[in-house]
Amino acid sequence: MESDKPSSHPPATRRIAIDPVTRVEGHGKITLLLDEHNHIIEARLHIVEFRGFEKFIQGRPYWEVPFLVQRLCGICPVSHQLAAAKAVDQIVGMQQLTPTATKLRRLLHFGQILQSHALHFFHLSSPDFLFGFGSNPAQRNIAGVLEHYPEIALKGVKLRKFGQQVIEAITGKRVHGTGTVPGGMNKPLTITARDALLADVDNILLWSQEALALNEQIHTEHPEHRDFATLHSHFLSMTGSNGELEFYHGGLRARAADNSVIFDQFNYCDYQHILREEVRSWSYMKFPYFTTLGTEQGWYRVGPLARVNNCDSISTPLAESARQRFKAFGQGGLVHDTLAYHWARMIEALHCAESIHALLHDADITGTELMVDNGEHQSQGIGVIEAPRGTLFHHYQVNAEGLITQANLIVSTTSNNQAMNESVRIVANRYLDGQEITEALLNHLEVAVRAYDPCLSCATHALGKMPLQVTLQDMNGRVVDQLTKGMTGEITR
Repeated sequence: MESDKPSSHPPATRRIAIDPVTRVEGHGKITLLLDEHNHIIEARLHIVEFRGFEKFIQGRPYWEVPFLVQRLCGICPVSHQLAAAKAVDQIVGMQQLTPTATKLRRLLHFGQILQSHALHFFHLSSPDFLFGFGSNPAQRNIAGVLEHYPEIALKGVKLRKFGQQVIEAITGKRVHGTGTVPGGMNKPLTITARDALLADVDNILLWSQEALALNEQIHTEHPEHRDFATLHSHFLSMTGSNGELEFYHGGLRARAADNSVIFDQFNYCDYQHILREEVRSWSYMKFPYFTTLGTEQGWYRVGPLARVNNCDSISTPLAESARQRFKAFGQGGLVHDTLAYHWARMIEALHCAESIHALLHDADITGTELMVDNGEHQSQGIGVIEAPRGTLFHHYQVNAEGLITQANLIVSTTSNNQAMNESVRIVANRYLDGQEITEALLNHLEVAVRAYDPCLSCATHALGKMPLQVTLQDMNGRVVDQLTKGMTGEITR
């Protein structure tokens, strides 16, 4: 935590920064501007790291892309690999994979979402709920959970481990493995690997139910959670052809804040007709919005809360029963509670556990027909999946030599950018305005951001020219000279 007076504001204005935001993936900061009475003037979430994947994959062969872009992240690499693989399938003219290849990709995806959801709740968010938002920071962490709630922590570790084992069985590695190839998969799931996963899957089902029960209890028995960082927003997600929860392939559905349908079963290959992205000078992360509603009214939320709100059913019985309780909590309408992201996240984790259980008992899952022949090559491919954090778009254009000429990624956290900023402002105005700022109060802002499970590494983009600072030091560490290149290209010493 730092406090200083920015030169661009009146002398009475004070700036407080949470830098970095903790217990999230990637690097970001929250800044507050306060007057002399500690009233909030401005609250913002800034994304301060730059990755540039959209640029440096240009010129690379399309078949490399699934394994290049998964390096965006060490938490959700499978999501990027699968979205890119679906885009590459289109480039080589493949619309329908073999049953085994499709089910292996789905199994891989379920393992990814399970491990990511378990990591987020148990490791990153549970300390806030088990100890309290304003509790002692020395205790409010995963080490404190392990000490005071060892059974909960251990089950969280094992849930994540199982999801990683599913990934490893298919791709050869728990992080940044291989698996997808244009038009299919590169190796079968062995019976030995399948049986090893089956040995643990019943426990995973049980622990997923317990994790859901804990989250459901946390939200329903604490009325104060209903209004914390809560905002009424539109929601976007992919659903199946019958409106069911769908992670791998389907049409786009958007609901307005009043629960009316904006569009349904929209072909994601035409996403550019319904989505635009805005850039702002103070963040590397873009701000998407629905084209027809404009920048002010068209922002939306994605992720578990959007998906569970948007879908009409869930195909697995335990998760469907949980969805019905979730909808009853919202009295049949949309649940806008920001902290209900955690509840929805555990409904999805249970669905993943049930789906993994079913796929491991499917005879096709150990099949050996993994590839289909290429069709007519296309000049572009668009792959969309539901990543753990929400709807993920990968769009690539290629030339006649098969080299990437243009790329656009709309990452889940990017879609939640405006919503996270809105939640930060709501919490700042409610809990910090006019108060003496303490670490405990500042953690309330981080709780609001964590609810979205942001992956800030995935979501960054350049705005114009990337700012650059070069510092020359002598052998004793003294600064000899320093040059700064700003975002508009100006150089200052």
